[in-house]
Amino acid sequence: MKNNNYSSVSAALIAAISVPAFAQESQSESSSVTTDRESSHYLHQAPPDTQAARTIETLVVTADFRAAALDQVPASISVLDRAQLEDDGGENFQDVLNGIANLNWSGGSSRARYFQIRGVGDQEEYEGAPNASVGFFIDDIDLSGLGMASGLFDIDQVEVLRGPQSTLFGGNALAGAIYLKSAEPTAAPEAGVELSGGSDDLLTIGAYAGGALSRDGDILGRMSLQSHQQNGYMDNAYLGRSDTNARDELSAKAKLRWYATDTLQADLTLLQGHFDNGYDAWSLDSNGSTTYTDRPGVDTQRTTGAGLKLTWQAHRAFSLESITSYADTTQRHAYDGDWANPTYWQQFECYGAPCVYDYWWDKTAKRQNFSQDIRLLSTDEGRIFSDTTDWLVGLYANQLDESNQLLVEERYEAGPLYTSHRDSDYQAKKLSGFAQLDTYLGEWHYSAGLRLEHWDADYRDSDNEAFTPAETMWGGHLSLSYTLAKGQLLYAKVARGYKPGGFNTDLPAELSQYRSFDAETLYNYELGHSGAWWDGMLATRLSLFFMDRQDQQVDASVQIPDSGNFILYTANATSSTNYGLEAQSQYFVTDNLTLSATLGLLNAKYDTYIYQDDNGQPVDLSGRELAHAPSYNYQLAATWRADSGLFAHASLSGMDSFYYSDSNDFVSDNYQLLNLRLGYEADHWALFLWGRNLTDESYGVRGFYFGNEPNKDWAAQQYIRYGDPRQLGVTFRYDYW
Repeated sequence: MKNNNYSSVSAALIAAISVPAFAQESQSESSSVTTDRESSHYLHQAPPDTQAARTIETLVVTADFRAAALDQVPASISVLDRAQLEDDGGENFQDVLNGIANLNWSGGSSRARYFQIRGVGDQEEYEGAPNASVGFFIDDIDLSGLGMASGLFDIDQVEVLRGPQSTLFGGNALAGAIYLKSAEPTAAPEAGVELSGGSDDLLTIGAYAGGALSRDGDILGRMSLQSHQQNGYMDNAYLGRSDTNARDELSAKAKLRWYATDTLQADLTLLQGHFDNGYDAWSLDSNGSTTYTDRPGVDTQRTTGAGLKLTWQAHRAFSLESITSYADTTQRHAYDGDWANPTYWQQFECYGAPCVYDYWWDKTAKRQNFSQDIRLLSTDEGRIFSDTTDWLVGLYANQLDESNQLLVEERYEAGPLYTSHRDSDYQAKKLSGFAQLDTYLGEWHYSAGLRLEHWDADYRDSDNEAFTPAETMWGGHLSLSYTLAKGQLLYAKVARGYKPGGFNTDLPAELSQYRSFDAETLYNYELGHSGAWWDGMLATRLSLFFMDRQDQQVDASVQIPDSGNFILYTANATSSTNYGLEAQSQYFVTDNLTLSATLGLLNAKYDTYIYQDDNGQPVDLSGRELAHAPSYNYQLAATWRADSGLFAHASLSGMDSFYYSDSNDFVSDNYQLLNLRLGYEADHWALFLWGRNLTDESYGVRGFYFGNEPNKDWAAQQYIRYGDPRQLGVTFRYDYW
């Protein structure tokens, strides 16, 4: 069983609470973008008497759909701004997520795609009915469950919103949401290039350009393009290749801003991603670097996305916002399920003859996701209740269509090749209405939000299975905050989140009771404090939370005897309880030195959960910790900039051990990752030497405990997929303006 060891986080705990966090982090429970007030036509100002002068520049972020200073946001959030992202030097979101409190991911794909916040989230998606617990957005384009598109080039900030985000996103963000905001177009011309090379044949090239597209500056534009390639760290001993797990990723973004009139602004975002990655990450000997497959897998994604946001000052008392988004994605995920080759198996004896084992799993999914969000927001003149209360009402419609083609090929004991095909079509529709009130009475701020959502789905497949589930659900929040002093905020919040139920396909008769599963409800109770100290030299954020999950949805599986095949399904645990804290700090020691720390503590356990094992026997996991829910994670970082231009950034992040699965007691090891970045920064160019995972730590990001070796009579074994090993490289950046 898991052994919790908190001694390795004592330094992080002290640093995160007493020398606290991210003075420049931003964002509350909103997917809205940070607003540059001097260059935009947004008319909403922060509430009266909340805009205090500060020694350090404070980011303006949107909380509950509206702009507000960071220290006025009553929510647990983590935001990495552009400066922090550049200092860290991460290429993909998975490179920086270890520094975000109570965030984990499941490495069942070539890139981080399945996330867990506070122990709540998804571990995989093998069937064709998307039902994310953690929302994932790029510039208001919904890519939940498609996290491969999370490159960090030309990204202004990364925002992680913890806890249910029902008022904002409905059932798509039971655990929280991740929002990547790309750089906005500006009136001043901007252009630059970035080139990186490194071990594992790394080569990354990126370029961006933007500025005014009209003489009067009413039309602004920006484009960026990046190509990322590397071999993927694995050596295939059977094929004699080192690129079967390679990453070949191309992403492009374009943004256009049009100030149509003094009262109308239009923002258009276009996104394109081509990701041709290999998937040869699993090995029978679990050594983390050598595979033996004869048919290496693939993990590809083609995404075309578009978003249009219109902001119109329709009346002196209110404005209208319309957000339209569309994403078209084709994704193929395939793997060699026997993790070896015919020559390998034939050296063993199975049932008196040379072993024969071959398994291939191959799914292609085509998804179209369209959404329309319309909001009416009060202005200063439209406040109600004696000019103390801002109001907001809105309507949201969403349609998701996904078709799947699944191919499975199996051969056991020298028998014939068995091939199965399943084609399926899935359509889900959401229609919701939402409202929010924000009242300001002196130093007090009261917020109440509510969303009512109807969801229905239709599933059909070539095995003649059909499901038409429907749910009407509700969620929202109540919060109370009090401004204690300049830069000090104390808040309390209650939020209700929801996630629709669903169905399981291809179940045998003995599992027929799991053909459908119920909707899940999550109640989140939170207390928090944010503050600036010592004339703004120190900034802190601390949140304490308690989460009550009811009818929790869990991933379950049953292995078919004497084979590597599984029956995968979703079931309901009765309930679970999660509680803990998030602490963040940033301390400007001198003009040249900055220290920061983050800490997440989590206790997430089933209240009651009993499931059937492969032999049909009940297994009681009541009181056990949830999967991918480490008891702690932390990061300590230091950034030094000399007046001469010399630069150094170091970070140490760590994570406790955690269970890999909802259905066994296989546990990861705890680990620590050390990153270092050294360089020189001039006015228009910079050169950096960097290393990630400098100690070459072997750390598991996904694990299985099952039988996959016929020569061992299919006895259950431990198999681990490891995260990226040590990598060294150099980056050159040149900014023309």
